[in-house]
Amino acid sequence: MVDRDTVQLTDQQRLVRDSIRDICGDFDQSYWRQQDKQGEYPHEFANELADGGWFGALLPEEYGGAGMGTEEVVVMMEEIAASGGGFSAAQAVHGGIYNSVPLVKYGSEEMKKDLLPRVAAGDTSIQAFGLTEPNAGSDSTSIETRAVREGDEYVVNGQKIWISRVDASDYLVLMARTTPKSEVKKRTRGLTMFLVPLEEAYDQGGLEIEQIDKTASNFVHSYELFFEDLRLPAENVIGEEGNGFYQMLDGLNEERLAIAAECIGLGEAAIEAGVSYANEREVFGSAIGSNQAIQHPLAEAHSRVQAAKGMVYSAASEVESGNQKDVGARANMSKFLAADAAFDAADAAVQTHGGFGIAREYDVERFFREARLTRLVPITQQLALNYIGENVLGLPRSY
Repeated sequence: MVDRDTVQLTDQQRLVRDSIRDICGDFDQSYWRQQDKQGEYPHEFANELADGGWFGALLPEEYGGAGMGTEEVVVMMEEIAASGGGFSAAQAVHGGIYNSVPLVKYGSEEMKKDLLPRVAAGDTSIQAFGLTEPNAGSDSTSIETRAVREGDEYVVNGQKIWISRVDASDYLVLMARTTPKSEVKKRTRGLTMFLVPLEEAYDQGGLEIEQIDKTASNFVHSYELFFEDLRLPAENVIGEEGNGFYQMLDGLNEERLAIAAECIGLGEAAIEAGVSYANEREVFGSAIGSNQAIQHPLAEAHSRVQAAKGMVYSAASEVESGNQKDVGARANMSKFLAADAAFDAADAAVQTHGGFGIAREYDVERFFREARLTRLVPITQQLALNYIGENVLGLPRSY
């Protein structure tokens, strides 16, 4: 096997790495291949993590959580992806870890006491986050879903798109406008965060969902959501009305580093597959790995993945103590480098396999599809570069 332990870990990080490796060891390549082929959410894997309390990794100990931070979560997400599950396996559980964080920081004490211990115990899931809309895209301040106050309730109408894991979640964290964009002094004002109990929303007839047919992350389903007169109690507001955009930004850098780690794990899985095949496949009497045309792309990809990994782990170690602007810069650079490195690794693995590179039995075609996706989500590479250009290089705002 290719050595992946290339960065220095704390004792806590090593404990996380070993624990997650043990869990992932029960889910081999054939499991993930089958989930992708059938388009089935990996409930068995998610339940294993939930039973171990891993969905409460970022929750405070007072609510039954593990009290961990970004340093530990990047290890967790890298390991899940590198185990052979790829980016999709990490994405299958990513929301369950991060979507509870706004409740910790901004939820009422009643909300936290009721919900967080159940999330930490694996009995309840908050896997879905409802932000993106057809007419807004990356411009989050232009969302049009409205939540209008009527007495002790809010009435929600609107549409969301590309909302993942709705089928594997008990709750949705929803972003909606409580004040129209035309009526606020600053476009980032007037957005509010809500907690939506999905079963109640369906029972009301206030929410309908439609699955999006897609070619990557087949077992992490994405949906279009349609809200029609959905009524939510006022106590379901998370934090302050009108301040949801800033609440959403709080913690964004940390989550971006976790996604960068998922890209790293995907790249490592692809390189492992490519190296294994290069050592086994013989043509003209020798292993194809003895040819520089095979060696060099894999070696270059490995170098890029490990270089990106160094930045991810270094940035993660400074989240708690570092300047937030600096952390934001390194988080965006980490995501950009890790996604590109993962794509190069998956491409090299496919090329190494030759014609078998598109055969499902060798997995690298799945890695390639996922690697292409990493350059689009949660932000495009271009938006990451926009951030770096403006906030690191001091160039004029370009969007």
